Amino acid sequence: MFDLLSRYDDKILDAFWVTIKLTVFSAVGALILGTIVAALRVSPVPIARAVGTAYVTIFRNTPLTLIILFMSLGLYTTMGWHLAGDGPNSVADNNFRYAILGFSIYTGAFVCESLRSGINTVAMGQSEAGRSLGLTFTQNLRLIVLPQAFRTVIAPLGSVLIALTKNTTIASAIGVVEAASLMAEVNENEAAVVAVGAIFALGFVILTLPTGLLFGWLAKRYEVAR
Repeated sequence: MFDLLSRYDDKILDAFWVTIKLTVFSAVGALILGTIVAALRVSPVPIARAVGTAYVTIFRNTPLTLIILFMSLGLYTTMGWHLAGDGPNSVADNNFRYAILGFSIYTGAFVCESLRSGINTVAMGQSEAGRSLGLTFTQNLRLIVLPQAFRTVIAPLGSVLIALTKNTTIASAIGVVEAASLMAEVNENEAAVVAVGAIFALGFVILTLPTGLLFGWLAKRYEVAR
């Protein structure tokens, strides 16, 4: 194992750095999308609720691999929609950005459901008090409901982020050189499947364990008193 680490240390670090970037950018995109869709799902407008419900139903029940492949092979290769320039690394850059888009769309559905469960825990009287003060639905949601909802679902959002970190391995299906892609390459070159698996498993533990501990601490620190 240590011999493998010494020979592939730079590649391993680079691959996990790509995994971290995929996770961070996708998490930000998923949080934004999930919040918007959660607002649609609790909206008083029936069409908005229908759109939010359709989004969650479609993307939560569609395999992530299919979404990622559609992003690369469908939008980029077939339809020619570019998210990056036409430089020497254009294919890699486009696939990386489409992977982030796919992860954001898919994970956004789970963020939405976690956040909607938090919204449902906010006492109805608080929303009614906001409306009595003349706040619009958007203002009520932004100033009263969402701040409490986010505090309630910190731990579930941490679980979603951990799942997203592990899901980034699917990006290797479209040629993004992250941890899983490098693991497959090393397995082809080395007759040490157990050692290679242990190295990359340890890498993901190092990434996800602190995340779980941090979100667990935040959940206790900002828990809403009932």
